[in-house]
Amino acid sequence: MRILIAEDERDLNRLLKKRLTQEKYSVDSCFDGEEVFDYLACAEYDAIILDIMMPKMNGLEVLKKIRAMGNQVPILFLTARDSVEDRVNGLDLGADDYLVKPFAFDELLARIRVMLRKPSAEKTSSIRIGDMEIQLDTQKVFREGKEIKLSGKEFSILRYMAQNAGVVLSREKLEQHIWNYDYVGGSNVIDVYIRYLRKKLDDPFEEKLIHTVRGSGYVLRKEG
Repeated sequence: MRILIAEDERDLNRLLKKRLTQEKYSVDSCFDGEEVFDYLACAEYDAIILDIMMPKMNGLEVLKKIRAMGNQVPILFLTARDSVEDRVNGLDLGADDYLVKPFAFDELLARIRVMLRKPSAEKTSSIRIGDMEIQLDTQKVFREGKEIKLSGKEFSILRYMAQNAGVVLSREKLEQHIWNYDYVGGSNVIDVYIRYLRKKLDDPFEEKLIHTVRGSGYVLRKEG
């Protein structure tokens, strides 16, 4: 899952990027409101963490413009302003959530997990597909009750596929949502990681959950 941070406090920006990367998210960051649109023009994000008080264009103006473009990416506001008016304005303009600084990082993670769930999904911290359970909070994966150990990048890919279960995802879309702009890799990197996931999640079990759609990409689903 790919997240954009827009925060002009550079120490906080660096800390957020470091901590979210440790949680196996792909993260890009910028420092003013206008930069947000440079990033949005080049990539598709699963969520944006947006500070209200930023130079060049404040967070409320950024949010208003994003929604006017028809982009419904989930947005969480960070604000030092603990006023009802700011919160109401942000939510009315289309923000999904907000946090007042200073905040606990664990709370930020929990709010991000909620934002990233599909609107129709049950309010749960895990996803089930067939006999596989993916725990979003603990980042553990089980098949037939047996824990499957995954690397950070393997979990990131599986999480994104699970949150789009039944949807055929192209290699380009998977790559865009899993890696940030710092990544330089080969053209077959997604195929390599899919092989790793199949070896761990599918090969030891009779029912296969990761499927190739020739000419289109990959899909995670229970057949039948």
